[in-house]
Amino acid sequence: MKNNHALAIVLLLALLIFSCKQHQEARRPISQASGSFMKKSIARNKKLISGEEAQIDAVIRRNSNIKFIASTKGYWYSYITKNTLDTLTPKKGDVAFFDYELKDLKGNVIYSEVELRPQIYYVDKQNIMMGLRDGIKLMHKKEKVNFLFNSHMGFGYHGDNKKIGTNQPLLCIVTLRDFIPEAVYKKQNEIKTTSPAPVSKPEVITETTPKDTVTQ
Repeated sequence: MKNNHALAIVLLLALLIFSCKQHQEARRPISQASGSFMKKSIARNKKLISGEEAQIDAVIRRNSNIKFIASTKGYWYSYITKNTLDTLTPKKGDVAFFDYELKDLKGNVIYSEVELRPQIYYVDKQNIMMGLRDGIKLMHKKEKVNFLFNSHMGFGYHGDNKKIGTNQPLLCIVTLRDFIPEAVYKKQNEIKTTSPAPVSKPEVITETTPKDTVTQ
């Protein structure tokens, strides 16, 4: 009787070990498939980035008279109007007032400035296009800048589900009209609701360079 009981325990342990081994072996192909998928995905992304960089490089070469600057975030920009007198740029806690238009890299207008205005942006507190989020913080008041954004800095894989397609690099032309601290902006709005008198804004002298317009 004791021998039968011991034999039953041994058989049960063997069955459990066999089941665990079978379960582990069944999971292995899934892990291997996942690794293969990741490698293919990385390869596709590298090819995509390389293709977009080639498109942007072609625009820069066609506009050899314009000085393009490489940003640390991987996009390029050039000045149409440059303010050499101011040193301040927008930062978190400011409200920026700007206009912009979007084109494809062939120069076709996707969204005009009129369609997109007015733009009132709480810096680093609102969800806007990644390129704009970073680019605006490089600008001084009254400056107008061409930005060449790859799709990662634009609308990415999904586009905007309207006019901007999948993985589409963009030419973005931005005019930073003004920026002020958020507390000042809120106070101005309070004054507007209690008084009909308009709030004046300080004038800023700028240096213009109209030659730096991107052509296609």
